Amino acid sequence: MRLDRFLSNLPRFNRQQVRLLLVQKRIRVDGLIIGDPHHEVREFSQVEVDDEVLQAGRPPRYLMLHKPEGCVSATRDPQHRTVLELIDEPDVLELHIAGRLDFNTTGLMILTNDGQWSRRLTQPQTKLPKVYYVETEQLIGPEYVETFARGLYFAFEDLTTQPATLELLGPRSARLSIVEGRYHQVKRMFGHFDNKVLRLHREAMGPLMLDEHLAPGQYRPLRAEEIERI
Repeated sequence: MRLDRFLSNLPRFNRQQVRLLLVQKRIRVDGLIIGDPHHEVREFSQVEVDDEVLQAGRPPRYLMLHKPEGCVSATRDPQHRTVLELIDEPDVLELHIAGRLDFNTTGLMILTNDGQWSRRLTQPQTKLPKVYYVETEQLIGPEYVETFARGLYFAFEDLTTQPATLELLGPRSARLSIVEGRYHQVKRMFGHFDNKVLRLHREAMGPLMLDEHLAPGQYRPLRAEEIERI
């Protein structure tokens, strides 16, 4: 958000007062005196006027979790363990989940407090592929590849899924790449052929791949180069 807009949104300042504060060099953003009304204020910026803190800066956080089975993608649940209960970090409730997984789906999950960054990772408009390893009850035939590539009509949402790539790995196993995250999308896609998904494991989200050294339930901070890829 522009600095002048950020200040004008506060109930204590009108537009004329904001212009005066900027001209008088009384505003600091992340420790620097700022007079440019177009200066960008992010959710992690510290903003001060005359040494009074208007918004406290805090560091962005990015975590990669290997989600285990039997765990809810939520901050609180009265019956089941949540993914946040696996995170031993301060202020864990500041984190949100970038790309939820079903109760028994395993694999890569990202938690962060950076909303802009997580939207780039998960929004369908960015077309970042989400890659899943799938095992099914029935045989997976070549017709699956063609059907998934064309897209499937979901009557509940009245939409056709984006083209998806399916790589056959065995008689009942495959690797699926999709750019959306519709409700139970992978299970519904295989359900089109009356084929039940027995195991579902997310391997990657865009350029982020699950660290093979992370056991189920373990997590680590993302490296700087991983964060910058999104």
